[in-house]
Amino acid sequence: MAKYGKRNEIDLNPLSYGISLLGESGVGKTTLIKSVCEKLAGEDGYLFLDIGKEDGCRAINGIVAETCEDWDKFEEVVDYIVDNRTSEYADLKVVVIDTIDQLFDLAEQEVIALHNRNNPDKRVDSINAAMGGYMKGQDKAVEIVLNKLWELKHVGVSFIIIGHVKNKDVTDIVSEESYKTLTSNLTQRYFNAIKTKVYFLGLAYVDREIIKEKTGKKNTVTKKDETKSVLKSEVRKINFRDDNFALDSKSRFADIVESIPLDPDAFIKAMQDAILAEHSKGSKTVEQSQKEQEDAEAKRLKDLVIAEEKAKKEKEFSGLVGKIKDYIRENKSEMNKLKPMLEEAKRLGYANPTVVDNIDDAKALLALAQ
Repeated sequence: MAKYGKRNEIDLNPLSYGISLLGESGVGKTTLIKSVCEKLAGEDGYLFLDIGKEDGCRAINGIVAETCEDWDKFEEVVDYIVDNRTSEYADLKVVVIDTIDQLFDLAEQEVIALHNRNNPDKRVDSINAAMGGYMKGQDKAVEIVLNKLWELKHVGVSFIIIGHVKNKDVTDIVSEESYKTLTSNLTQRYFNAIKTKVYFLGLAYVDREIIKEKTGKKNTVTKKDETKSVLKSEVRKINFRDDNFALDSKSRFADIVESIPLDPDAFIKAMQDAILAEHSKGSKTVEQSQKEQEDAEAKRLKDLVIAEEKAKKEKEFSGLVGKIKDYIRENKSEMNKLKPMLEEAKRLGYANPTVVDNIDDAKALLALAQ
């Protein structure tokens, strides 16, 4: 068997893939994704992060959410989930970023602050000037956002990204013809960074049918009947693919349906059907793959428990050694205070207390701090 290279098998769980839903404000993005999460992960299997000034979750009863008003809080929440994945967050399957627009705003503020901490004599107040300019500040913002999302992925927690949209003028490279497209409200640099990392990118919009109706009046100049535009109907939809490029959506799965009603069941079915269509190109039955994937997930969670416990012990040990070093530094001129710790370290076989190599000995030494 070759050392490198593994034959890929399609994961049947839609939440295993990065998902993004963009749409107009008030179209129903957060409400739909809440329902999708509850159906796929259960009421305790998801967490919305209400980012920055978004504050949309307050209008939805029963949603499980945490407000992250700044980058520090966002980082704190992600770190806590990662550190406690198999205990407090054992049921967590997915974290929802609501919205990615606001998260990049916070990331830019963090990058500016990071630049100023590292360059106190060359402080900046804009992302364009941060990290030496030439878009390096924006690249750093992309880096820190993706790093935090991947920390969640590494402990088996997927992410769903919600964002806003805008109309944009685009020129075709070949024909040089201009057209309008509905796309992310993010800058193109940020949008491309996210777009290339998700497998399902749906764009929610209102499909309006507008007709011309006669007003019953005639134009005094042309003598022709005057008309007015009237809204005949409107339907909320989600688009996963648009061959006319009027909607900036995409999917890595070739057989995704083009568009669906803005409905959680339709959203889930669209993803599942696309996944099953790709899975059918292999030799295994759905039942075989499902059993194998469930077994692999159970093993992965067991490994996570071991890794998490090890990380917690290492963190605790590092903290104890830090306290020992602080105590010695603070009392280096008072040997009577240090003597009991030094003698105990020698008895335990250490040249000095700071080279202690296990948590039990570290606790014993720290207990002698007066």
